[in-house]
Amino acid sequence: MENNSFEENMLSFDRWRGQLQQAIETYHAWRKQYGLSDVSDSASMLKVKQTLMADRITLAFVAEFSRGKTELINALFFSQTGVRLLPSSPGRTTMCPTELFYDANEASYIRLLDIESRLDDASLDALKEQKDRWVHLDLDCDSMLQMQTAFKELHAEKQVSINDAVKLGLFNEEEYSKTLRGNADTVEIPRWRHALVNFPHPLLKKGLTILDTPGLNALGSEPELTLNMLPNAQAIVFLVAADTGVTKSDMGIWCDHIAKTSKQGRAVVLNKIDTFWDDLLSSDDEYQDAINAQLSSVAKLLNISADVIFPVSAKQALIAKIRGDADLLKRSRIAGFEAYLSQCIFQQRQALLMDMVVREIGFLFRESVNLIEFQYSRARDQLQEFKQLDVVNRELIGQLIQDTQDEQVAYFENLAAFKKSRKEFTMLQKKLVNSMSQKKVDALIMQGGLEMMKSLSTYGMKQCMRKLFDDLRNLLQETVMLTLETQVLVRTIYKQFHDEHGFQVIEPRLFSIAQYHAELDQLFDASEVFRLSTQVTLMEQSVVVKKLYNTLLIQARTILGNAHEDALKWGRNVMSPLAYQIMGYKRQIETRLAVLNSLMKSKDSLHENLDKLEQDLLVILNQRNALDSIIKKIEGESSLFSDSLTPIVAINDRRKTSA
Repeated sequence: MENNSFEENMLSFDRWRGQLQQAIETYHAWRKQYGLSDVSDSASMLKVKQTLMADRITLAFVAEFSRGKTELINALFFSQTGVRLLPSSPGRTTMCPTELFYDANEASYIRLLDIESRLDDASLDALKEQKDRWVHLDLDCDSMLQMQTAFKELHAEKQVSINDAVKLGLFNEEEYSKTLRGNADTVEIPRWRHALVNFPHPLLKKGLTILDTPGLNALGSEPELTLNMLPNAQAIVFLVAADTGVTKSDMGIWCDHIAKTSKQGRAVVLNKIDTFWDDLLSSDDEYQDAINAQLSSVAKLLNISADVIFPVSAKQALIAKIRGDADLLKRSRIAGFEAYLSQCIFQQRQALLMDMVVREIGFLFRESVNLIEFQYSRARDQLQEFKQLDVVNRELIGQLIQDTQDEQVAYFENLAAFKKSRKEFTMLQKKLVNSMSQKKVDALIMQGGLEMMKSLSTYGMKQCMRKLFDDLRNLLQETVMLTLETQVLVRTIYKQFHDEHGFQVIEPRLFSIAQYHAELDQLFDASEVFRLSTQVTLMEQSVVVKKLYNTLLIQARTILGNAHEDALKWGRNVMSPLAYQIMGYKRQIETRLAVLNSLMKSKDSLHENLDKLEQDLLVILNQRNALDSIIKKIEGESSLFSDSLTPIVAINDRRKTSA
């Protein structure tokens, strides 16, 4: 009776991903078979295959405390255990960000990172590699009781002095004054900073990762969570309570941490609608009116469409699934949310992966199609010429031999010019790559770090961040002129061979720095939103700003590292289409000379040579048909390579004409 739409879509997505990976492997073999593969191309395809193999879908649940996030996760994914697996009792809540995933290389576990690790400069990603820094709890998947007991540790808190809380960036004086508990000299803080849960759920095994986040305090004190983990999630589910509507703290989370993320894969759950299950509401219409009023209010306050707001009772959905109560499950309304979630996540992730494939190796497919079109047109024209040749006219054959030899001489002269131009391009491309080298980036970052250490105030630290981003943007700006120079040179080289030898018109793939400028600006804008957020402003703790600074350094270095790597890869690949055409052109000149010399010796060799030329043409057609099949498998129902597929029609039409 459980709604399986999410699981079915997950399995379907997993099959699609496997088929895509297989098609790319087939294409790699195709390039090797026809001598079109080199180290750079192989590296690009290996990178894509590894990305597909390691791909995970992250679903993030975000809300203030006591909105029912964990109960919703239980209802969506863990009802088949027959118990409330993740603890979500009233008054208790998840105190640290928790990632649930599956790693087949290790037995099931919970790993907990102590809260004091916030004082380290190491990033969360770096700490995840240091297993000795985590408290390890084994999970016995055959014992629900043992697992429930282990999961309760996610709620753990501890008493620390106010001074220690300040050092950890976890003291909010305004909140403290409102909620004094126990000794006035101490405060209660989470015991753990982060939790990793390796669990053998079927969906987790297929690549799903669930991120359960605590409330506003955690989001405001963990820049990596806000600037890295949430933006990289395929979908963000934001929960508000139906009985309270959107509170001030809800708005703080929404405005500071969600509203400016991508609108794709974003949904709001109006949870706890069972609070409206009141006998005093005498009719279903009154009940629906109460829900509609809240839906309208939430949509207006959050400035989103009511179509992505789902009234749900996570608690009743979990109970219904465990008990097998179809009527209660229907009343909980969780089915509509499950259907939306499954469709939204997998469509978006599929589109993103296809974009990645096109971005990383799409140029190889276009190169392959253009090269075969060039080879086919040359081979077809040559075959037609020899079919119409008067083999008795020895003088004509002699003249054709001379013309072909002259063409060969011109080819070698242009080949020398090509090598010279390629050398010039290599030098220019090297300057481009060096202009954004890791050494230069690290020098700026080191200088920024030194200035950060000298700063005695939180305001000064924030100014250091702004200056660093200005310096990094200036570094990228310096590469713009070099980028334009390389673009002009590449176009000139391609045009020369098109004009002088009739090569296939190919628009060379050009390197652009604009993408990385935009990514750096987006990162800075996101950091400004975080820096100016209500929680950070209230806390005004240097440890939070330092964490923000370190997070920005890592991501900025990644962006510039990607720019550097892509410039290197572009430099290795950009001349390949022309180089392959040159090699094919050379072979066809040599074939033409061989046939003409053979005819000069004996006119009886014509039929034998025509048979060979027709076989060569057939090889090209078979080669193209195989490529066509691979592209169609990768595209599926889309038309990502529609421009590249245009020559297919031309080739097939010409084959019919020549026949």
